[in-house]
Amino acid sequence: MTKTIVTRHKVGDFDTWIKGHQDRLDVFGPAISDLKTFQDADDPNSVVLVMEVTDMDKFKTILNDPATEPLKAKHKVLEPITVSMPVEV
Repeated sequence: MTKTIVTRHKVGDFDTWIKGHQDRLDVFGPAISDLKTFQDADDPNSVVLVMEVTDMDKFKTILNDPATEPLKAKHKVLEPITVSMPVEV
């Protein structure tokens, strides 16, 4: 079952970060079926990703894998990365 999630974080430089779009697709590809990218209107270095996650455990593993740290550094990703889940009402 696919679950829509939202992630938010800051980047050190938006132009550098956006060039890494294909890298994000490659890294998260095993756990997602879709990814949409947004930039805050008031802060160009604040970004939001809306993802359709097909395997939440795999997604969390990828997100927290120390092997992704060099890629995060290359694309100027700043911690923390906030992950929001849908709320059933």
